[in-house]
Amino acid sequence: MDIVNPAVNDYLLSHCTPADDLLRELAAETREAFPDSAGMQISHDEGEFLTMLVRLVGARRAVEVGVFTGYSSICIARGLPEDGRLLACDVSDEWTSIARRYWDRAGVADRIDLRIAPAVETLRALPAEPVVDFAFIDADKVSYPLYYEELVVRLRPGGLIVLDNVLRGGRVLDPAFQDEADAAMRQMNETVIGDERVDSVMLPVRDGVTLARKR
Repeated sequence: MDIVNPAVNDYLLSHCTPADDLLRELAAETREAFPDSAGMQISHDEGEFLTMLVRLVGARRAVEVGVFTGYSSICIARGLPEDGRLLACDVSDEWTSIARRYWDRAGVADRIDLRIAPAVETLRALPAEPVVDFAFIDADKVSYPLYYEELVVRLRPGGLIVLDNVLRGGRVLDPAFQDEADAAMRQMNETVIGDERVDSVMLPVRDGVTLARKR
């Protein structure tokens, strides 16, 4: 289903700060290089949303689970101060080879620490105390509950976790859809709303975005 009417989507895209030339070039190269996977790349309005959220939270230490070709990494890193750091987690050297080139061109490579490994292992290796100000989860949906739990315990009070694709094209609304990823997202959505450690809001941004703020 269309989460938001397509005409409204077009209007929304035309009424936010537009992507610059570098981000447009990255989006175009991603579509050309990975036409079957390009839908994993966030749209430019969601990218602007991430940059704004990072700045509003005043984040210095950020984590991204799911890098793909680096569009969202650039948006998050641009919201950080010069001494801020983004821990970027992915498992693909092929995808992130594009990301690295664009991070250099965007002037944010020195703020990004890329870890090519299963994200759960990377997150579990972080200090146990609250060391994260901002996190963005946009990776394999089945593992969302694992990523969320590892991050929420390390999130400082007032810190923010952003979860992407929480509506799964509307499939989370219909129990007839029992794909493993759809079921995992239903579980994730119920976990967040029942988690007394956070205040949360789900927004109809693209494929659904949940913001969970640590109390």
